[in-house]
Amino acid sequence: MGLYTMNIPERMSTPETVGCSSRVVPTCPSRHCSLATFSRSSHSARPLVRTCVYTPTRTEGQTALKLEAQVVPPANLLNEILAPVKADMEQMNQNLKNVVGNRHPMLMAAAEQIFGAGGKKLRPVIVFLVAHSTAQREGLTELTEKHRRLAEITEMIHTASLVHDDVLDECNIRRGKETINSMYGTRVAVLAGDFLFAQSSWFLANLDNLEVIKLISQVIADFANGEISQAASLFDTDITLEHYLDKSFYKTASLIAASCRSAAVFSDSPVEVKEAMYNYGKHLGLAFQVVDDILDFTQSTEQLGKPQGQDLASGNLTAPVIFALRKSTELLDIVSSEFVEEGALERALELVRETGGIEEARLLARQQADMALAALEYLPEGPARRSLRLMVDYVLERIY
Repeated sequence: MGLYTMNIPERMSTPETVGCSSRVVPTCPSRHCSLATFSRSSHSARPLVRTCVYTPTRTEGQTALKLEAQVVPPANLLNEILAPVKADMEQMNQNLKNVVGNRHPMLMAAAEQIFGAGGKKLRPVIVFLVAHSTAQREGLTELTEKHRRLAEITEMIHTASLVHDDVLDECNIRRGKETINSMYGTRVAVLAGDFLFAQSSWFLANLDNLEVIKLISQVIADFANGEISQAASLFDTDITLEHYLDKSFYKTASLIAASCRSAAVFSDSPVEVKEAMYNYGKHLGLAFQVVDDILDFTQSTEQLGKPQGQDLASGNLTAPVIFALRKSTELLDIVSSEFVEEGALERALELVRETGGIEEARLLARQQADMALAALEYLPEGPARRSLRLMVDYVLERIY
């Protein structure tokens, strides 16, 4: 059985601009743990039944490992995750609806469509959970207004990126509802996204914290870098896994990582805790993106709300395809031809499944999830930390 280790691109380490060290959370040395090695073989057992939670404990300067049993999470897993921050989220949702105010009727209608379009708003949930857990660690009795504003900024930036993504992808439906560009046209959609970016930048500046301003500002630049990187590599069969992870960091994980670290900043956490929270967000975000890319091959068009294999059809080669390309010259030829022949896309989807690309992508998601769990060692036990652990399970549960 062939084994190989993963090298996460250097760009995805904690930004040097905020003056943090290069120390990362240590990896689990167990040769059976997907955190230590990345196996080409598939797992037959559902990983949420029992997995290496990897909780390092300090003993006389040494780092010891404790393997814990994880039970299969209940059906109402998301409700359990949300429980510690339910009131925080209700307040945030109301604040977001008031962001636009009475500036322009069309912009107000667009904002209502954006923030009322459903969605789980997982990013601010994560921000609130990290805020509560780090605040608990530092002895704070309640969250600060800066914690709350940070959650709003995080959701506004994410929403703005979705509005612009829908324009770039010419998407008419999101979360079962019409997109802004479908309802009001491209011009209004672009302006609505621009407004949200501008408003979030204004709120960010008023937080009056240089470290957080640098972190979140870099995220907006990362979005553009991710889109450019993706556009430049369409139908590129030489794309590496490192390039894919780098792009995925820019487009998905950067915001989660930066907002998690920022929440720790506002709790006055020490540098090692801030770094750990950045790593939690980074690896959770990467796991989330890999899972999303797997679902493009495993869910039906009805479940996805878009045609199955749409990313592959557009030339966006994701983790399952990258793994499959290593084993199938037929797939390489089909992708290189950009699916010009009838039935080429359907055959490509078959090859991704037959060559084990999906199984290897599942292992990649599991590996990233394990590293996210490892980063939680710095947080105290409590409802918020438990929800952060369950969030990792929630991300993985969609592909098992």
